[in-house]
Amino acid sequence: MLIDNHNRVINYLRLAVTDRCNLRCNYCMPSEGIDFSGSNELLSISELIRTSEMMVREGIDKIRITGGEPFVRKDLPLLLKSLSKNKDLKEISITTNGTLIGRHLPLLKELRIDHINLSMDAIEAETFNKITRRETFATVYENLLRMLDMGFKVKINCIVLDGQNIDQIYPMLELTRNYDVSVRFLEEMPFNGGSRQFDTIRWNYKEILSYISQAYPEYERLPAPATSTAMNYGIPGFKGSFGIIPSFSRTFCGSCNRLRISATGDLITCLYGKPRINIRQLLRDGSDDQSIAGHIRGALHTRSKTGFEEQQRYKGVFDNSMTSIGG
Repeated sequence: MLIDNHNRVINYLRLAVTDRCNLRCNYCMPSEGIDFSGSNELLSISELIRTSEMMVREGIDKIRITGGEPFVRKDLPLLLKSLSKNKDLKEISITTNGTLIGRHLPLLKELRIDHINLSMDAIEAETFNKITRRETFATVYENLLRMLDMGFKVKINCIVLDGQNIDQIYPMLELTRNYDVSVRFLEEMPFNGGSRQFDTIRWNYKEILSYISQAYPEYERLPAPATSTAMNYGIPGFKGSFGIIPSFSRTFCGSCNRLRISATGDLITCLYGKPRINIRQLLRDGSDDQSIAGHIRGALHTRSKTGFEEQQRYKGVFDNSMTSIGG
């Protein structure tokens, strides 16, 4: 079992398989992109498999595959097939932008990987394409409907961007009227490779909920696990639900049960902090699993209690792009 220095049990790993993405969302990275890692800098599929198996032995029972966009990596199915055979994993999930997932849906169903987080910041093509700097809305929306029709458990992550997609909040909520889908609204964070910085936001979780209450005053709070990052709500008569994630306000830090491993092998104990160790380097230096697990446990005992505390230790955290951190 993995336990940090604040006595929090860590059972959830966000495992990035690439830092590349085929979109250029304006809140994630500059329009020209970033300096993506070379293939030799990324964890190989065999290294990803070994790392995930080691982490499960240490007590991880939930793994979320992230990127970049995971499906730009053509050998991803090899990892997914390996994970699906691990009986000690309670949940395997994927975060995707929805552009490339379509042809993989039958395999995901076969592997019983049915928890999908879809990053989609608008339900109207012009706004969606302006935010992503690409024209892929039709493909993403078609894949969303396919996933819902096939019975996938879909959560839509919509970042609330002042001056860009506020008019999309109500239409996004209307998806939950007829579909069993969860739409989660996230506070914006100033990650963007240094091209976008701010100290405060207008659309914090209180403002988002207040705005929603103007059109849907009858919403009800839903129960959620103590480790949940989202405050979840339902609207009477609607098939789905909605949530709000205070990613800027960080009200959920006290119950954090998550670790991140970047596509290049950096172990990140907090989204707002510096990597503690590099697993890729340890693997390629010939370290055995027991030794690497010891390094991981040691890293957990340097963990800050909150993201705000960690941010003070790492002043340059927001100079990074989310795609290089692992989402």
